[in-house]
Amino acid sequence: MVMSANARTSRLDELRLHIKSLGSALICFSGGIDSALVLAVATEQLGELAIGLTAVSASLPEGERADAERLAHELKANVRFVESHEIDKPLYARNAEDRCFHCKTELYELAEHERIQLGLQYIVNGTNSDDTGDYRPGLVAALNARVRSPLLELGLSKADVRAAAQDLGLDVWDKPAAACLSSRIPYGTSVTKERLQQIDKFESGLKALGFRQVRVRWHDQIARIEVPLKELGLTLEDQNREKIVAMGRECGFHFITLDLVGYRMGSHNELLQGKNLKLL
Repeated sequence: MVMSANARTSRLDELRLHIKSLGSALICFSGGIDSALVLAVATEQLGELAIGLTAVSASLPEGERADAERLAHELKANVRFVESHEIDKPLYARNAEDRCFHCKTELYELAEHERIQLGLQYIVNGTNSDDTGDYRPGLVAALNARVRSPLLELGLSKADVRAAAQDLGLDVWDKPAAACLSSRIPYGTSVTKERLQQIDKFESGLKALGFRQVRVRWHDQIARIEVPLKELGLTLEDQNREKIVAMGRECGFHFITLDLVGYRMGSHNELLQGKNLKLL
């Protein structure tokens, strides 16, 4: 269903009022569309009392870090880039099903330290209503840390977020969903900086070939590539296929494979039985 212009404006104005009512906030900003919208509206409504925080670690793709920096500059937002060391924690590196919980716990501990130092009232994130339909242990970490989620509190979906961002003139309004590089490694296989670098390098190369939405799933010597179904044929064109194979091997993979199901969010979660987090 296409939302009317008036309805879109109403939702954006509702978000503006909601964020303004916070008084001051530290925004956990990843560079993705959801947290970008929250940061943009918070900067607009709270001015100097809105400060962004981007956690930089081996699990953050270099392209995402650069995009976050670019976007913060365009929004004239005050964003702090702080090193995060979740990969050094055994409970994270072991890559069990609760990995995301430990990652977000580290993030919110960093955020709480910054919030206190800056004298801000709340920590907020970019969780939207669609995020509660998947297995996301990070939502538990947010609840534990009493993090506010303005988009979720107002019931804004991903489609609502994109519409509001487009109305604000954010050039990332249609940016594909992103996730940390550790999500490319199967549960039970340890997360290492070397593996994350392999994945990041290969995905960056594929994006340079024009694949905007892409995942490289790590399976030891095997790289399982996911692209949208409409782009499967492009990977098999001789020129692209040869480049992709060479690129994958240069990144340390021996077998370069294509997932015929196509791109989907969190495909490693498909192996989990009965896991969901409908918490809110």
